[in-house]
Amino acid sequence: MKTRFALFDNEIAARFAKRFANAGTVIHRSPLPRSTQELVSLRASQINGCGWCVDMHTKEATAAGETALRLNLVAAWRESTVFTEAEQAALALAEEGTRLADAHQGVSDETWALVREHYDDDQVAALVALVALINAANRLAVIVHQRGGSYETGAFAAALD
Repeated sequence: MKTRFALFDNEIAARFAKRFANAGTVIHRSPLPRSTQELVSLRASQINGCGWCVDMHTKEATAAGETALRLNLVAAWRESTVFTEAEQAALALAEEGTRLADAHQGVSDETWALVREHYDDDQVAALVALVALINAANRLAVIVHQRGGSYETGAFAAALD
């Protein structure tokens, strides 16, 4: 599969990407733990089949100190013992918020209650925004067939400079 369109080489797409990344900066600087941010982004990207985003978030998580064991188990987090209850709540929200079409009610009341049990208002705001943002990023990359494997840690942040 060949990349259809070079998003970062087009002026309009590049201006959009910069603003999009700035929205991500708000989340990145929030009190939501960085490890949770990367795990959520990775899980949504796995579900959406976004190789570029899986590549990016795996590498960024590793650079932030995440272990290979936990990264390898994200897709099977329900059957794993390496995630905290708070991380499990965030991963459940990521899955349900990503698979909106699969459930007529979207995010379940049970999952929402778990999220509220583990995260304060600022963290919830960041988590909800993150799920929305990563799903949008996945769609951008999947539509243009942006493939994984070439991402270099810190490259997206560098684009903000």
